[in-house]
Amino acid sequence: MRLIRPAILFSLVASASVALSGCDLFGERGPVKIAAIGTLNPAATPLSGELSGANAALLDATSQGLVSYDGEGQIDTGLADRWTVTTDGRSYIFRLREAKWTNGRKVTAEDVSAILRSYLAPTSRHILKDDFPEVETIKAMTETVIEIRLAVPQPAILELLAQPSMAIVNKGMGWGPMRGRKIGRAVLLSPVPDPLAEDPEAAEAAANDPAASIELVGTSPEGALARFKNGYADGVIGGRFSTLPYFVASNVGRSRLVVDPVPGLFGLSFVRAEGFLATDINRDALVRAIRRERLIEAFGLAEWQPQVTLRPALYTRDGGPVPLVPAWADFDEASRLAQAKRVVDAWRAAGREIEPLRIAVPDTPGGRILFAYVAADFNAIGVPSRRVAMASSADLRLIDEVAPNDDPLWGIRRLSCRRDTLCNREAQNLIDLATANIDIGQRRQQISEAEAVLARYAPFIPLATPLRWSVASQRLTGLRANGRAQHPLNHLIAAPN
Repeated sequence: MRLIRPAILFSLVASASVALSGCDLFGERGPVKIAAIGTLNPAATPLSGELSGANAALLDATSQGLVSYDGEGQIDTGLADRWTVTTDGRSYIFRLREAKWTNGRKVTAEDVSAILRSYLAPTSRHILKDDFPEVETIKAMTETVIEIRLAVPQPAILELLAQPSMAIVNKGMGWGPMRGRKIGRAVLLSPVPDPLAEDPEAAEAAANDPAASIELVGTSPEGALARFKNGYADGVIGGRFSTLPYFVASNVGRSRLVVDPVPGLFGLSFVRAEGFLATDINRDALVRAIRRERLIEAFGLAEWQPQVTLRPALYTRDGGPVPLVPAWADFDEASRLAQAKRVVDAWRAAGREIEPLRIAVPDTPGGRILFAYVAADFNAIGVPSRRVAMASSADLRLIDEVAPNDDPLWGIRRLSCRRDTLCNREAQNLIDLATANIDIGQRRQQISEAEAVLARYAPFIPLATPLRWSVASQRLTGLRANGRAQHPLNHLIAAPN
């Protein structure tokens, strides 16, 4: 097949953009204006399924979880203003701050524990419910104290609880730290006044200061960048690989781009094991065939790095096992292509055909670039393919997820026996054993064994680290690159030293 040059695709994006010119229409005392990529629905909740970037930002501002992330990607207070962990690491006890729902009723521990239990219920649509297997009970101990009891220690549970999707929403009502009201297509956010303030009127007046407000709008990537370029936005959040070509076409200065160095999974998951894909050796041939460096270079971003391991390299606290580097990584690209082609030729020599593989990637400029390079590499070894929509039936489907915490089990758990992955029972049994094991040494061994089984089984084609990007004006002193890709709206302007 003929490969489409990235420059051509970038020019197609540029033709869809409005004419852009830089100007500053807003004084420094006006609201901070943020354009988030994605739809903005004030009625969205964590039980709505996967959240758009705009909805995640809104929920994180109006309904923070028990804990939150600060502008550096570090754990910060949230609805809980303090917490303790028992010496056995199995009990996390959170004391709630004084807070009220938007209808004025006091937030209680019973409210919050019931909400968290609903998120983790077996029938829940919550995107993180499978990442809390260690949770045994969630209960209110007093009106202001909650206990989360674990079957085994999970040192990274705070990182999960800080995710925007763990926002504490009560029947559509939030508690803070900001409150929002709809103004046209945008939501105007202002700080919730301190309920313990000695002068409530002064606290209300301070909260209504325009300089303390944020105007959030959800829009398309080209619309968000046009807003920034024309001075109608101080920042853009929610960028991914799929929308990066819009940034290139916008001609916004490279110095304004903020790229988060995040660990996670970015690659193609096999969702069907039939025909050519029925054998481990054939799937492994496709894993070897990808020229990752060439693919990443097509996007022209030095911060984006190729990845060959099934598990991301995490910032582990316990010195967990390093990801298993596959043996084929020692060979150069030409050798890997030759190895993969021999497998395909042997399959065809036996009189068996290969139906075009259906590859589900986003229908965006970045998605089309990704498919063009992957399809070219598959075609080089004799495997045809075609692009399909993400929601369509497929043989391979893109996974693009940031690791929500530092648990080394997250990556292999995500790639085994989920609805969009193949299922290897041997690996899953080892994952289950590691999840329930309180012995750190044994747990490390079981994680390594499970990873080795999955590496032989080849359920996934790792391509790169996930790519997350934002755009920030000089005003957004708190929007900084961090290893969690978290940019909470209430931290966008850093407090003065």
